[in-house]
Amino acid sequence: MSASISHFSVPDTLEALPQDIREAILAVQEKAGFVPNVFLMLAHRPAEFRAFFSYHDALMERESDTLSQAEKEMIVVATSARNRCLYCVVAHGALVRIYSKDPLLADQVAVNHRTAPISERHRVMLDFALYCSTEVGELTDSWIVRLTEAGFTQEDIWDIGAIVAFFGLSNRLVSLTGTPPNPEFYLMGRVPRDK
Repeated sequence: MSASISHFSVPDTLEALPQDIREAILAVQEKAGFVPNVFLMLAHRPAEFRAFFSYHDALMERESDTLSQAEKEMIVVATSARNRCLYCVVAHGALVRIYSKDPLLADQVAVNHRTAPISERHRVMLDFALYCSTEVGELTDSWIVRLTEAGFTQEDIWDIGAIVAFFGLSNRLVSLTGTPPNPEFYLMGRVPRDK
């Protein structure tokens, strides 16, 4: 494995990892066709790997009241762009493209969601996400009104804030370690798959 995916040591082989982490990485590799660099970077500290992905899965894979997978990934892309995290913009941009079936949406949201051709619901969601990302993130009465009028439940509001908080951590770790996005992410969801 290439040490160029992190300023810190990464495992030389998957066999060097604890079994549960090795199995988690192999499962992702089977599904994606490659091992995302962030998995190898986080394997530097197995206990933190487990905690990170446990919270990631609890947050990003849970059934939400009305928040779709595409919307969750839009939040990641918009806030990661603000945090200048290339890895998360590229990797989660691929997921936005796949879940939304829109090859342009991730780039538009990453650059400026205010000018992107998105719904008012999505504009309010991303306004709030960036507020949580760059301000104190206090949930005021005016935000509750705006978000509720846009169709978000209390649980959705929690999810938006929690996604922003979690990916703030992720963005900073990726920046700290110098972990680049895998080349495979750049084309995912941009062109139709061969049948």
